[in-house]
Amino acid sequence: MADFSIGLQEACRADRLHLRFSRAILTEIRTLAEPLPLAHKGAMTAGRKANGMNEETTAEAATRRSFRLHNMAVPARPLEPALYLVATPIGNLGDITLRALETLAGADVLACEDTRVTRVLLDRYGIQNRPFAYHEYNADEAGPRLLQALEARCSVALVSDAGTPLVSDPGYRLAQQAIAAGYRVIPIPGASAPLAALVGSGLPNDAFLFAGFLPVKDKARRDRLGELAVAPATLIFFESPHRIGATLLAAADVLGSARPASVCRELTKTYEEFRRGTLGELAAHYEQVDNVKGEIVLVVGPPEPVETPEADVEAVLADLSKTMPTAKAATEAARLTGLPRKVLYQRLLELKGADGR
Repeated sequence: MADFSIGLQEACRADRLHLRFSRAILTEIRTLAEPLPLAHKGAMTAGRKANGMNEETTAEAATRRSFRLHNMAVPARPLEPALYLVATPIGNLGDITLRALETLAGADVLACEDTRVTRVLLDRYGIQNRPFAYHEYNADEAGPRLLQALEARCSVALVSDAGTPLVSDPGYRLAQQAIAAGYRVIPIPGASAPLAALVGSGLPNDAFLFAGFLPVKDKARRDRLGELAVAPATLIFFESPHRIGATLLAAADVLGSARPASVCRELTKTYEEFRRGTLGELAAHYEQVDNVKGEIVLVVGPPEPVETPEADVEAVLADLSKTMPTAKAATEAARLTGLPRKVLYQRLLELKGADGR
């Protein structure tokens, strides 16, 4: 992390001491119409050389803090000290906002999951800001350094490899720490795989629940699906192409084979695909496919509302409890009746207590 420390010091000192925009330059930035890199007010002083840092000209500083659109250099406005959570494209590099580009170009510190992935995006838009790695394997070391940057009143931008940070990535911990320490956290919205899959699936979107990745092991996966079975919402999952077949089989068993769903693959990319049908139909299809490729979002429609008479519910519970443990019987009863599992579990305990069991 030595390079990180040097880069952090250089970025913070440069912005605090020397990279102040003039009023005229700020006017130009707002119009996003400047064809050439703009000079910052003042020159970089030789004092930076004395601190072991290379002197940077005003033109170099302006270029470093800019991005390019259609061969036009657009200078980035100074950012206030804060943690910026920047959404990046999930496949198509054109799916990024102007605000996100300006944030990536203007941040004192740019943190990302994989510097190689983020570098592709930065190069596409001529952004020279240097990314530093922050991921689940170095979070204990890199996280405190990023908090130190915030303490030094630097702007810190955080991006994931694709999509919106904190959605199934380690940025959640950093955001929690920043908030707890009293630093401002600013979302820069944009591309999101769950939302893209939801709107493209054709399934109800008035209420939806994003559940991330399901457990890898079959029993844990089915237990989790059982917990979500009666949620009155469309369910959204991330899934590996290697496990989508097994997940669809489990979902068809637990949620019901007639429940509508959509497998959304390679969103925004060249081979984007929406395969729609019931869970049973989709499970049968992917059981025949040997080599599924690409990133997948599974969207499952909400359950049909079912009204079950109290007597019928008790009969179902009594029947299931003969062959299943209490917890499993409650889960299966929830799937069959559409009633909350907790309510059914408590009712089953009451029935067993009344029977003296």
